[in-house]
Amino acid sequence: MLSKALLRLGASAARHPWRVIAAWLIAATLAVLAAIAFGGRTADSMTAPGLDSQRAAELIERAGTGQEGMTAQVVVTPLDGGATFFDHDSARTALTRLQTEVKRLPHVLGTSDPAGALDAGGDTAVRGGLVSADGRIAVVRVQYPDQSRLSAEDLDALVDLGDRLRAELPLRIEMGGNLFYAFSDPNGGVSEVIGLLAAAAILFLAFGSLVAAALPIGMAVFGLTIGVATMTVLAGVTDVPTFAPVLGSMVGLGVGIDYALFVLARHREYLARGLDPHEAAGRAVATAGRPVVFAGGVVVVSILGLAVANVPFMTVGGLAVSIVVLIMVLASVTLLPAFLGAAGPRLARAGRIGRIGRALQTGKLGRLARRRDTVAGAAPAAGWRRWIGHVSRHPVLYAIGAAGLLLTATLPVLGLRVGLPDDGSLPHSRTERRAYDLVAEGFGPGINGPLVIAADPTGDPGVLDRLVATVAADPGIASVAPTHIDPATGIATLVVFPTTSPQDKATADTIARLRTDVLPTAIGHGPARAHVGGAAASLSDVGQRTSQRLPVFVATVLAMSFLLLMLVFRSILVPLKAVLLNLLSIGAAYGIMVAVFQWGWGGALIGLEATVPIVSFIPMFLFAILFGLSMDYEVFLLSRVREEYLRTGDNGTAIVEGVSGTARIITSAALIMVAVFLSFAVADDPSTKMFGLGLATAIFIDATVVRMVLVPATMTLLGRTNWWLPKWLDRMLPRGPVGTDDTDAESTGAAPRPRLVDR
Repeated sequence: MLSKALLRLGASAARHPWRVIAAWLIAATLAVLAAIAFGGRTADSMTAPGLDSQRAAELIERAGTGQEGMTAQVVVTPLDGGATFFDHDSARTALTRLQTEVKRLPHVLGTSDPAGALDAGGDTAVRGGLVSADGRIAVVRVQYPDQSRLSAEDLDALVDLGDRLRAELPLRIEMGGNLFYAFSDPNGGVSEVIGLLAAAAILFLAFGSLVAAALPIGMAVFGLTIGVATMTVLAGVTDVPTFAPVLGSMVGLGVGIDYALFVLARHREYLARGLDPHEAAGRAVATAGRPVVFAGGVVVVSILGLAVANVPFMTVGGLAVSIVVLIMVLASVTLLPAFLGAAGPRLARAGRIGRIGRALQTGKLGRLARRRDTVAGAAPAAGWRRWIGHVSRHPVLYAIGAAGLLLTATLPVLGLRVGLPDDGSLPHSRTERRAYDLVAEGFGPGINGPLVIAADPTGDPGVLDRLVATVAADPGIASVAPTHIDPATGIATLVVFPTTSPQDKATADTIARLRTDVLPTAIGHGPARAHVGGAAASLSDVGQRTSQRLPVFVATVLAMSFLLLMLVFRSILVPLKAVLLNLLSIGAAYGIMVAVFQWGWGGALIGLEATVPIVSFIPMFLFAILFGLSMDYEVFLLSRVREEYLRTGDNGTAIVEGVSGTARIITSAALIMVAVFLSFAVADDPSTKMFGLGLATAIFIDATVVRMVLVPATMTLLGRTNWWLPKWLDRMLPRGPVGTDDTDAESTGAAPRPRLVDR
């Protein structure tokens, strides 16, 4: 039995706390040392097998043109507002020096030559896309080798050079390119600190004790240290996407503190009953630890389900985040009870500071010291009991109202548009944004998202001329750079510039038109072949694949969650209701994301300076994480309702006592998660903002509208049929490790009552 194993594990950790804490310290030290010795850097590989952009990348790699490597661009304009590179000798001399200095940087394979093109004639420079038509803006494109041969030091060297030359040359110098995207610091550490401080404040107000508030934070820091170090080691073996550490920190902090909060609340409840601290810790792990293990398992299974998309970077990113969640689950049932054992009976009393914290929470200073400690969950707060009782007396009204509210919030999803937020969505304080604006001003928006057409003209030597002509004639293409032909393989690469920005829907339409109409027309039925690649094309392809696979993924996660919940609660309607309500909360979160990021509603509150499409892979990632996290509260709440039902046999009493008994913990846990996630929503990177806001919104809706309104209302309407299970199915289902009658009886000390089963 899982409960018995957890009971022994928790009690043993509480009796020998310093051994367990020492073991975790050793594990953390070894993980950090392994990360230093064997770890790698995160890397984004936005490709997937079978995509047209992947075939283009393979041809480019065969040709060895360097187009498969990393790039940067240095954008310059004279400081003298009236000067141009056509007629200002000092500006042209400064441009020549800048090119020379950039070429000398380590690992630079080469640069474009706007200064040389100007010497050859202004028209040459303009036609080559190196100098704007008005002569004010020049672009030095810098070619680096593959990302595996580079590091953050290469980005630092380029940035340091720019800082030095700004002081020495009469030029305004801005920089951008995918070298910045790959190696710039996302500033996740600041968000983590803000999230931890917010979580500590909420825990203090919830428990009224500095010691009680510190334990979940300490456990989460341990788990996050080991999790991120493990992720770094994984990056030394395979390409871990750059968003994985940020997302892992977000989810790891949220679930780690949440899980610790659930166990700590039960521990204080048992202390209030007079149990010895060691026994209280063991029972807390046996009761609250059961739903923690199950909920953590659901989170992991949901995230690992991303593999169905067949997009490698999503699969690896999901694996990395899952590792962090697993470590947090393990810490909750081993490290936390060790902390509880080391704290001893001090957690049973709050002290003067704790009384002040509880007073801030309740507003009843004079009577607080004489009241029973209900914060720990020893008894449901009267206010919550009254609220749940009120909802249970008017279930139809609240069920319809809450469901209507969530459906209304979901409506913007109908306008969901996936795409690629480019550097134009970054704040103006970033040099990448300023470089983006300068290039768009001088050359048009499409210059920021070039497409690379790779062609193998084998057997048809005239195909390249037809290809260039037909591509240049397309209305979505602004210009075509000179064709580069590899003499060894004969493979040609054409860099083409759309008329629209990378994040514009028209750019995706242009890519689709090139593939379906333009290239087939140029190539005909001969042996030659051509494919469209580049960053914009790759992300467009990944977006299409994830959109195609999303229904299969959603159906898989829903089916697995339904089966797992049916095993836990021995019911059909309870898991069905849980699945539907979780869909409502996630849909509402999607709708709010569309309203904020695509429509701009309230975007300024999180530092969003321009509307952007939703990053193509984020909806699937969010669904996996949110569905798993929402199950945390579902399992925790329904486990308590089930305990009350088995104890009393009365559905109405079980709903009121179970929901009100978990309400304070769930709302506190939700506040912690929302605070942690919102701390990431103010990051510079729009993808991080989307993850942070989407997770925070969904958790807030789930813990308030769903858990405190829809769950009691719908369970009241269903009555005793909540626990209905056909007899034949009851016999078929295995007696599981979580939530069966004997384990519930073990946790509550009550004799189990019969479930409602068809006879």
